[in-house]
Amino acid sequence: MQAKKRYLILLSAGACLSLLFYLAAAVAALLGPLIPLQPWEDRTDTEEYNVHISPRQKRDVNTSVYRGRRCRMESCFDHSLCQKNGFKVYVYPQQKGEKISESYQNILASIESSRFYTSDPGQACLFILSLDTLDRDQLSPQYVHNLKTKIQSLPLWNDGRNHLIFNLYSGTWPDYTEDLGFDIGQAMLAKASISTENFRPNFDVSIPLFSKDHARTGGDRGFLKYNTIPPFRKYMLVFKGKRYLTGIGSDTRNALYHVHNAEDVVLLTTCKHGKDWKKHKDARCDKDNAEYDKYDYKEMLHNSTFCLVPRGRRLGSFRFLEALQAACVPVMLSNGWELPFSEIIDWKTAAVIGDERLLLQIPTTVRSIHQDKILSLRQQTQFLWEAYFSSVEKIVLTTLEIIQDRVLEQGSRSPLMWNSHPGGLFALPQYSSYLGDFPFYYATLGIRPYPKFTAVIHAVSPLVSQSQPILKLLVSVAKSQYCAQIIVLWNSDKPLPAKHRWPATSVPVIVIEGENKVMSSRFLPYDTIVTDAVLSLDEDTVLSTTEVDFAFTVWQSFPERIVGYPARSHFWDGNKERWGYTSKWTNDYSMVLTGAAIYHRYYHFLYTHFLPVSLKAMVDQLANCEDILMNFLVSAVTKLPPIKVTQGIFQCFANAYSKLLPLLLNTNVSTVNSSRASRWADPDHFAQRQTCMNKFASWFGAMPLVHSQMRLDPVLFKDQVSILRKKYRDIERL
Repeated sequence: MQAKKRYLILLSAGACLSLLFYLAAAVAALLGPLIPLQPWEDRTDTEEYNVHISPRQKRDVNTSVYRGRRCRMESCFDHSLCQKNGFKVYVYPQQKGEKISESYQNILASIESSRFYTSDPGQACLFILSLDTLDRDQLSPQYVHNLKTKIQSLPLWNDGRNHLIFNLYSGTWPDYTEDLGFDIGQAMLAKASISTENFRPNFDVSIPLFSKDHARTGGDRGFLKYNTIPPFRKYMLVFKGKRYLTGIGSDTRNALYHVHNAEDVVLLTTCKHGKDWKKHKDARCDKDNAEYDKYDYKEMLHNSTFCLVPRGRRLGSFRFLEALQAACVPVMLSNGWELPFSEIIDWKTAAVIGDERLLLQIPTTVRSIHQDKILSLRQQTQFLWEAYFSSVEKIVLTTLEIIQDRVLEQGSRSPLMWNSHPGGLFALPQYSSYLGDFPFYYATLGIRPYPKFTAVIHAVSPLVSQSQPILKLLVSVAKSQYCAQIIVLWNSDKPLPAKHRWPATSVPVIVIEGENKVMSSRFLPYDTIVTDAVLSLDEDTVLSTTEVDFAFTVWQSFPERIVGYPARSHFWDGNKERWGYTSKWTNDYSMVLTGAAIYHRYYHFLYTHFLPVSLKAMVDQLANCEDILMNFLVSAVTKLPPIKVTQGIFQCFANAYSKLLPLLLNTNVSTVNSSRASRWADPDHFAQRQTCMNKFASWFGAMPLVHSQMRLDPVLFKDQVSILRKKYRDIERL
């Protein structure tokens, strides 16, 4: 009996196996051989591809935003275009009759004023359309018709290869898909509200949704003025915005009333939007609208610890940037949104990433966050806002820098450079791959700057007397225990003096010819500068060895800032509605002139490679303002003022020198001025500096200079104690 059962079981198993083999053979005969797809291959147009995919896959392809969804930098970008001329960006000429929105004009203007721009397409690595692609909602008045035909007719289009397309709005009512209405081919997307499903990692760039009123350059500072501890505000969690009764994006906002308690959690919505809102309003609309009108949005924003950022019709929202600027920690409720610049920004350090399905848990979650963590989150919102989001220009430049990091072979920025002060826009990886070579990361790395400096003396006068100030200055600086070497930058029209004309010193003295004899050459990143610190000096500066030692000692504690002696200030002239420049001796200053100042050598590289040619050309033409421009740059990077050290006699000597030098040289004043020996004697000097201030402020988009009243003196400076007890005793004898 048992043998019979075993026989039946074996017979049944054999029959099942035979049936399976038969069915497999039938399917194979029906479908033919399957062709495996390479990960970079795009075959959506081929007949074989359409036959061998499932109906669901075919539907996904047909509703896809673009054909090149498998595009990556390795497959859809021609790196050879970038190898010869570097990362240069070309903007197509604007076509007659084409309307361009203000926002897109700001994007194009930001690119054209950047160091990446080229007007020669033959030098370009990346191409930007002049056709407005920002708003692809067919119901929008900004929608550009027939865009597909216009783009395809461009001679350099090349199926979108090496092109970047900017977009803020895609799709339209009722489903708001991410379709742009034209085939982008192999182009990259810089897109707002892009989903993780359609985002192509290491190819596309997710950008924030910004309004037409967003500043083009500069932008307002963040609103965290004081690091309040504990960091709690009047409200714990707030939101104020539209409520959609039906359709995409309505679920989360319709449920917010469950969490609202009208005390520390204030989540307000209104149905009062659109022409026909009364026809579609529900039972809660009137109550919601009345509650909505009781609160001022800005007051809520600036007085809340957390700000809810739920999705709207699209994944992105204006609330995101508003919360960042207000130092209100964003609580993200937009499942599937690829957050802006997610490739470089660690959003966990600045936002709370929530889940729309767990809305009711949000209040408990934010209440459980420790106050130390809240303060850290708020500080990071301010850093990110000011580094990458406060203006259209910063958004555009961040996008381009991300792409440049992918393209260039010398390496990209580290996550630390992107996510810590001063940010990736000011930390150029072309300078060095080692963080310790920058002035910003010493504390993070647990190291200190190199304990020596290189003095760079800017010489414009011919060497005709052994009693000239430059020779005395050279001897004083060389005696400093911290001096590694002295570089004399010879910008005089006269030939270089013979070696025996220079005094003998204990440190090397290197004399180099200035490039083109222009002012900006004093800030070139010379390879001969081997120390972190640069002591920048004018030839007519009078400093003792003690003063040099003390200034360098101070700088070692503030390596990212300018530290020095001659201070100046700026002010706003309300009558003329422009910035003013003053050299009056007051307790307030915002600049330390580079005629006697110490700073990090990285700023030479930044001055040369970050600032636009137009500003440096202005400096060179005027032979003036290079010191102001350097202060603008450093303050823009650090968001901090320079540091003034003990009062010396530099300021007094500058005016006296313009009268004394003709006597020393046994010549006349006109000869001195013609050799640019004393800019202080030029009556136009001060007026030019006023003009420079406003020109520089215009390019930076705001006034980056920061006022300070701090002056650092040696311990026991001018105290009534024995001079023998003072380390820097010689300073008081000047």
